Amino acid sequence: MIFRQLFDATSGTYTYLLASRRGGEALIIDPVLEKVDRYLQLIQELDLKLVKAVDTHLHADHITGLGALRDRTHCITVMGEQSQVDVVSMRIAEGDRLTIEGIALDVIYTPGHTDDSYCFRMDDRVFTGDTLMIRGTGRTDFQNGSARAQYDSIFNRLLTLPDETMVFPAHDYKGDTVSTIGEEKRYNPRLQVDGVDAYVALMNGLNLSNPKMMDVAVPANMHQGLHQEEVARRGWAVTAEAARGLIGSPGVALIDLRERAERTRHGSIPSALHAPYPDLLENIQPGGILHELAASKRLLFYCAFGERSAMAVQAAQDAGISTACHIHGGIAAWKKAEGPISA
Repeated sequence: MIFRQLFDATSGTYTYLLASRRGGEALIIDPVLEKVDRYLQLIQELDLKLVKAVDTHLHADHITGLGALRDRTHCITVMGEQSQVDVVSMRIAEGDRLTIEGIALDVIYTPGHTDDSYCFRMDDRVFTGDTLMIRGTGRTDFQNGSARAQYDSIFNRLLTLPDETMVFPAHDYKGDTVSTIGEEKRYNPRLQVDGVDAYVALMNGLNLSNPKMMDVAVPANMHQGLHQEEVARRGWAVTAEAARGLIGSPGVALIDLRERAERTRHGSIPSALHAPYPDLLENIQPGGILHELAASKRLLFYCAFGERSAMAVQAAQDAGISTACHIHGGIAAWKKAEGPISA
């Protein structure tokens, strides 16, 4: 496995790059905007293909690199379903699995630092975001934080993992890089409390100043930019209401770009062909299934919220498939328009 822990000294942020092999798919956790060029250089050096960029929560101390990485690599952006960020390609929830080639992360919902905080467990390690830090815990006094919720997330979720599980947080300000669940149980001063009320009192008494970049970072991170708007301006978008009239048409092929787990959880539009987004470039090239299909049908892409399908339309148009379009807003808009769903 390829594993890199990268550091931004200005915000004290750790970013993690994971892949199962050289030349394979890669995933990045908590990227920082100012470090995007460095990430992309490393990804190129390791001959990797970035397919997913993930934030553990809405950050208040730095501007995320999610949007820049999406625009430069066409990767899938991922955040929790509680996040108020305007556009991400995929939203995850408790119990989901975040997968790339050869790697699977268990998704754990851990509210407390913020109400959209998540941790990700993989085999011998857990990426804890700002929920559990090395000899500390994330503050709970803004962004719908809750010390009581964080106590539950830490004591009843994270600390039930095996003691030898390595802990990789999103931040550290002392120079520590890794800990274990067992170490944090024994030596983290904020965890040496008698119960939830004592923990709430401890956290409520911290009286911390706001992060220096909070007023800039939070608004910027909530608005990652709509890739769909440019596609719509070019006439390559179809509203969900209009798409309802195209379903069943012999001249239209409906293409579902989501992952299998998303289809299972949220259902599908009837008669859609499943062609996951990571396989798109292969599928739209000569000899690919979508390239051949486009010879006789108009391709109508859709995904969860319209972000992946907008990028798919642009890629298809660039590949010479001039009739490609997508459902603006994805299956979320389709459901609002009361379009039919099959299990």
